[in-house]
Amino acid sequence: MPFAISTQGPNTLLGTLLKSGPCPVDLDLLTRSPLLHSSAPPSSFYLLSPMDSGGSFSGAFIDLGHSFIKRAAVAQQGGLLNGVSPVTFTTADPFRLWVVQLGIIIIFTQLLSLGLAKLRQPRVIAEVLGGIILGPTAMGRIPGFTQHIFPTASRPYLSLTATIGLVLFMFLIGLELDMKMLTRNARTSLTIAVGGICLSFGLGAAISIPVYHAFAESYSKDFSHFMLFVGVSCSITAFPVLCRILGELKMLHDPVGIVVLSAGVGNDLVGWVLLALAVALVNAGSGIIALYVLLVSIGWVLVTLFPVKMGLRWLAKWTESTEKGPTPFFMTVILLFTFGSAFMTDIIGVHAIFGGFLAGLAVPREGALNILITEKLEDAVALIFLPIYFTTSGLNTDLGTINTGKAWGYTILLLVIDYTGKMTGGTLGGRFAGLKWRHAATVGTLMSCKGLLELIVLNVGLTAGILNTQLFSMFVFEALVLTVAATPVAILLHPPRLRVYDSATNLVGVGAGHGPEAQTMPLATDRKSRFLVVLDKFEHLSSIMSITQLVQPPLSAKSADTPVTEVDALRLIELTDRTSDLMRSSAVEELIVRDQLLNIYKTFGGLHNISVSDRLAVAQYETYHESVGVFAREAGAQMILLSWAGPSLAERSVGTSEIAPATNPLENLFRNNSSAGPVTRLTSVAHSHFIRRLFASAPTDVALFINSQQNSPAAAGSKVHLVVPFFGGPDDRLALEFAVQLCAREDVTATVFRMVKEATSAADSDTEEKDAPNSIVIADLPAARSEKAHDITNITSQNTVHSIRGFPDTIYPNVTTQTRLESDTADNICWFKYAPHDSSRTAPGPARSPMVQSALARVTFDTVESAAPLSQFIQRTTDLAAGKRTIVVAGRGRRLAVTSHQDEMATILGGGADSAASLGSEMRKTLGDVSTALVVSGVPAGLLVMQASSASDAMTA
Repeated sequence: MPFAISTQGPNTLLGTLLKSGPCPVDLDLLTRSPLLHSSAPPSSFYLLSPMDSGGSFSGAFIDLGHSFIKRAAVAQQGGLLNGVSPVTFTTADPFRLWVVQLGIIIIFTQLLSLGLAKLRQPRVIAEVLGGIILGPTAMGRIPGFTQHIFPTASRPYLSLTATIGLVLFMFLIGLELDMKMLTRNARTSLTIAVGGICLSFGLGAAISIPVYHAFAESYSKDFSHFMLFVGVSCSITAFPVLCRILGELKMLHDPVGIVVLSAGVGNDLVGWVLLALAVALVNAGSGIIALYVLLVSIGWVLVTLFPVKMGLRWLAKWTESTEKGPTPFFMTVILLFTFGSAFMTDIIGVHAIFGGFLAGLAVPREGALNILITEKLEDAVALIFLPIYFTTSGLNTDLGTINTGKAWGYTILLLVIDYTGKMTGGTLGGRFAGLKWRHAATVGTLMSCKGLLELIVLNVGLTAGILNTQLFSMFVFEALVLTVAATPVAILLHPPRLRVYDSATNLVGVGAGHGPEAQTMPLATDRKSRFLVVLDKFEHLSSIMSITQLVQPPLSAKSADTPVTEVDALRLIELTDRTSDLMRSSAVEELIVRDQLLNIYKTFGGLHNISVSDRLAVAQYETYHESVGVFAREAGAQMILLSWAGPSLAERSVGTSEIAPATNPLENLFRNNSSAGPVTRLTSVAHSHFIRRLFASAPTDVALFINSQQNSPAAAGSKVHLVVPFFGGPDDRLALEFAVQLCAREDVTATVFRMVKEATSAADSDTEEKDAPNSIVIADLPAARSEKAHDITNITSQNTVHSIRGFPDTIYPNVTTQTRLESDTADNICWFKYAPHDSSRTAPGPARSPMVQSALARVTFDTVESAAPLSQFIQRTTDLAAGKRTIVVAGRGRRLAVTSHQDEMATILGGGADSAASLGSEMRKTLGDVSTALVVSGVPAGLLVMQASSASDAMTA
């Protein structure tokens, strides 16, 4: 039946749509429209046939209008495009402002930490300062800053985030504490800890009397609670900050550092017990309730440390977390237990942070499980949660309230009393335990650092109403000054030149493997039998295995007179600001057992009948060379062996043939360079700086191996051919002697070239270069060299990008005429010692041992005179290396070098002298000219770069 529609609401959307005439609509849809119900209801409906109008089009139009009606009815969502400020806080959507707050906090503290790191201050100083500056002390004085960025309504959400982070941080502190550190030097550490706590607590309690009457009497009704909090704040030591200061000062393996860490553990435990007592007394309404709180707290501690700890140990073994690392299920249980323990201590009436601390103590230490769990959590806690906590603390700190002479006088008095108590107590305790006065004073100074833990104590006191904002700010200022002063005062009292590295800490086994004679460096001998192998990366492992195999003499050459080859494998682990790395420095015994790099190398040594002693050092990357030098002296190493995966043609440019992708960490070592494309980058610049530092400071001979034949078919054979360029100098003499020693093996042969540079005038250089039979033209070099030569600009630019500005070159004593003559004489003696002699000469040859005679039978000597000796050697080495495993044993030649290769290097590198000098900023300073020319020229051979120690030079000369 046809129908028509009319309405008495002409101002509505429906009336507007229907003014032009009737149209068919869905009556149910119409009556359900919210817009219809918001206007005058229609008075009548006239029915028409639906076919009288457009039908489907009008229906779709009405549906579209209805969708807009429904959308308009929904409340608008605020957004930036709608003009809503992103820092507007609403309880329904606090996330936006929280992100803005987090970004400001993290960026601000990170910028501060970058600046303070140059002053050798720990990160906690930057975080405390950042919180204070963002608070009412500085940024809060900017009109509108606090109201828009840190409004009062948003602070509960920020405090909740900070509390979660604080519980996790206390959990990490519990993981970090190791009772073995307390028992390592039990008598000394306990004496220092007790002395520092007792004296500082007593002085703090004494100073609390005038402070209470001057500032707290007006609002505080219980002096005993105030005295207890002041005493605890004066006696506490921040163990995490202490660890970071010792790491920055490189004192983790110093005897003073060991004692400080041990005493810090005991001081930390006693401090937390005192704080728990103080919180329990404050939260309790009466003495009997406080007693109940303490008893229940003790019960929870016992439950956590015994049955729960045993259960976690069983769970760790059941989930194989001790062997494979913490599994997701184990981590879930640990996190649930952490927050559950925090909940329990909070409802008991102590504080939630104690529950997190107890959970960390309950985690088993088997399999370095505490370190592995710390690795999973520490970055989020340190980079996100802790800065938020310091900011919430800074929002409560207003140094502007210390605005009177009286307030500043008491602040300075608190600072002096606090430092005097910790310094005097620690010094007297250390002296009573047998330390020297200087060492004892250093211990007392380091024990005075406060940092985060005192801030936690002060915030608890502020929340409990024991401290007001003024007193809180005074104590925060005092804690900040003491923590900042700890580092420079410790350096003044215990400078690096007076430090002694103790083998009982993170240089495990130093001096323990080879008897008393290992305390001094051995005299130079023809045969090297005691080696120190440096292991720092997996990609260097196969190269160091290759050279280690060669230093082992064959069974046929062993006799009673032949010294046994001994290898000390030193595993280097980088020490960073992360808590897990600091924990490793005190758990090296466990790390040695579990370290895969050491285990693989020890297995390799056992298969080749090589005696391997494993060692491990945790040090900052910039001080790797110092650790190697200390260990080399203690172990009596005659030579340091290390490898480098750096100066390789590791990548091809666009347009060259592709290299098969590496499938394991050992496959991306040196690829065959004979067909490689242009050099695109030089890798491992930081490692090259470590090598240069080691070359400059090593107390013994150093051998650097670069295995560029790693993936070459020629490397599959067991026979090795050595090529030795003898230009002259102490490094070349060492290279010749070591090559002869390696030839004691029947599968090793050698060719030694004595390279002599012909003296040519500038006018005759072209003629002599053509006529000389031993000289060659640069164009005759392999195609790979020509291909790489034109890309020297790319090499130079990459060196410029990756080099570290200001890194010094190796500095050697000035060369005089006398030292030059002595070196030349030593060169001739060394050559006469090994090279064959003319049978017509009447002078007898040098006396040689049977092993040397056998080795020389596999060595070929040749003298090459050329105007371009470096290019000549490259050509001959390329010919010798074709189809066989070849290693070039070359001296580094950075001091007392007989021949200068500056002009020839410029020609080989395909540019002028400036290009050669630019390349020398990295590779030439690390390897020397001869080795650099071999690498850039793409000679298909391994490279063993030798440098003789200064002591060896003196003995040889």
